[in-house]
Amino acid sequence: MKTASIDSILSTLTEQGSAGLLKGIKRGVERECLRIESNRLAQTSHQNALGSALTHPYITTDFSESLLEFITPACSDIDTTLAQLEDIHKFTLSNIGNEELWPLSMPCFIEDQDEIRLADYGTSNVGKMKTLYRQGLKNRYGSMMQAIAGVHFNLSFPTEFWQKLQQIDGNSAPLGDYISEKYFALIRNFKRELWLISYLFGASPALCNSFLGGRKTNLPFESLGKGTLYLPYATSLRLGDLGYTNSAQSSLRVTYNSLEEYLEGFKQAISMTSDLYHQFGTYKDEPAKQLNQNILQIENEFYSPIRPKRNAQSGQTPSEALADGGVEYIEVRALDVNPFSEVGISKEQIQFLDVFLLYCAIKPSPDLAWQEQIETQANLDLVVNRGRQPGLELSNKGKAQTLSSWADSIFIELKKVASLFDDAFETTQYSDVVSKFAQAVEKPELTYSGKFLAELLESQEDNGYYALKLSTEYKQKMLANSYQVFGESVFSAHAVESHEKQKEIEESDDKSFIEFLDDYFK
Repeated sequence: MKTASIDSILSTLTEQGSAGLLKGIKRGVERECLRIESNRLAQTSHQNALGSALTHPYITTDFSESLLEFITPACSDIDTTLAQLEDIHKFTLSNIGNEELWPLSMPCFIEDQDEIRLADYGTSNVGKMKTLYRQGLKNRYGSMMQAIAGVHFNLSFPTEFWQKLQQIDGNSAPLGDYISEKYFALIRNFKRELWLISYLFGASPALCNSFLGGRKTNLPFESLGKGTLYLPYATSLRLGDLGYTNSAQSSLRVTYNSLEEYLEGFKQAISMTSDLYHQFGTYKDEPAKQLNQNILQIENEFYSPIRPKRNAQSGQTPSEALADGGVEYIEVRALDVNPFSEVGISKEQIQFLDVFLLYCAIKPSPDLAWQEQIETQANLDLVVNRGRQPGLELSNKGKAQTLSSWADSIFIELKKVASLFDDAFETTQYSDVVSKFAQAVEKPELTYSGKFLAELLESQEDNGYYALKLSTEYKQKMLANSYQVFGESVFSAHAVESHEKQKEIEESDDKSFIEFLDDYFK
């Protein structure tokens, strides 16, 4: 798709007074965190006072009973989104007794994966399917990997902004098709330069040796304290080979050059059988150990740092929703939990992501060939393990380029985009944030991973015990805060309503579990 240059787009938007369209951007945050008690993983069930994990709109669980997921509704004001997230944290912490919330991505103090209880969603067919899916994940990858927490950031640009951009591009396609194409252009550019997000915001350069569970690794770990392993220049071990990855998916060729191409790749991926997982059988076996023998049990098993999304109707799969209505928003899944924020993400990060994602959307984005997609992954792997190493070289279209020089060239463009946001919101905050993070290119100690590791090395303290002090500090602070948006009565009402909804779903089932899954996989 033909597109104008970044400079011409920014110039036109400024000249026509259209920067204000950016005020309609909507964002949402999904923050995962483990419940802990003292220095161990909480063994309690999801607390009744928090509502039903199956149906609550804001508080649910992810892989395990102890892995909470907090979800904010789509909102066009960053401060409101963060206030909502703080309210969710306050209510949760008020209803989990002596337990606290783990402030890191990488888990600790788990000696055996059987300590990690699978999430329970009740007796309905859909609830049992969710639990069986997690049983499959446990058998395929082990529960320890599934105990890793992250932050997902959802963003959509307003329709009026896309209309203006389409006009600037001189594009005459149906608006919905144009929007989908531009989101895929964004995704391609994001994948090309994802390494920068890992460099700046990666916050998992260290892990507890219990996480390895005796597994061998070729990574040159150094030791700290009684049981901490770290790589001196690492940024985000969560995104590396030890973290939330799936080597079995390396045979899948899902590409991002168009909605149609993406959906076709997904269709093939979801139906591809796996010799590796054949041993676990299907949902018809007794006892069932996974949903099916494919490389992906369901679409959500596909690991990607960014996804095109559309809110699905009841009964729709994610790809069916995309096929029916096109891309509605994107989900960034590459963020570590920020240990320097009580809620796992900061306003500065969100503002930077606003700028970075708009930059990805308006920058020319040629097709991303499979070989180049492999190159983007290789760059990410380098930055994950050695991102802060002086003079580190990446591969830019097959040519070696230092991380610092590439990052500098990106920041030149980001500063231009930040000025447009400043105009829209009548502030200098966006330019200030981009300038602040630009300093981390020449000073790696200013990155999140650099600051985190420096604190550990200075104190010679295990990262687990450092995190325990943070979790206690953050709980006290959250409990002392007042509700800002929702209020305790709102959460309590949602909890009651969610339990009622779960009961209705369970009572409405008119098929056996096997029949339900037979229909689902048709």
